[in-house]
Amino acid sequence: MDELIKGYRRFRTERWPHQRDALEALARDGQQPHTLAIACCDSRVAPEMIFDCAPGDIFTVRNIANLVPPYAPDMANHGTSAALEFGVKVLKVRRIAVIGHSGCGGIHALLHEPPAEASDFVANWVRIAEPAKRRAEAVADGDAEALRRAAEIETVRVSLENLATFPWIADARDAGHLAVQGFYFDVGTGTLGRVLPDGGLGEP
Repeated sequence: MDELIKGYRRFRTERWPHQRDALEALARDGQQPHTLAIACCDSRVAPEMIFDCAPGDIFTVRNIANLVPPYAPDMANHGTSAALEFGVKVLKVRRIAVIGHSGCGGIHALLHEPPAEASDFVANWVRIAEPAKRRAEAVADGDAEALRRAAEIETVRVSLENLATFPWIADARDAGHLAVQGFYFDVGTGTLGRVLPDGGLGEP
């Protein structure tokens, strides 16, 4: 815990004085984030860092491999879907951004099976991205690095496709109230690309 306490003390002495007015306003008036970000749990790819956002700008959902499951309202626990419902229907965000990244452990689990120590939940969760695996295999031509990268990008596309199965997301998008975008972040170079409909990358 020493690292956390040291970080908190740096926050109080170095950042809090500059952010005090903004945080007090957020505490008083509530949050009004402009974007709902769906990102990986990976410790290297915090959306607030990538987009250099202030507190209150992004409503963030993080899970293994930045996955969105298909719309399936039932009595099971759906953490990602619940966050989407709150962000879109209650907070009325203007944008959903799905952020994939290089070197994703969740995609490695999709392609090569999860570690034995993580077999209770991870294996079933990453199966959401099976269509991404099949598409990547079709274009990688046996190249392991090309397969990994293609699967990471295709997984973003799968999440975008699954977002469209949520009726209130589709309605808001069709009405022009909500933009849905996919991105791919290269950890080693710090570069961000927009995921295009054909699976390529464009300027963000």
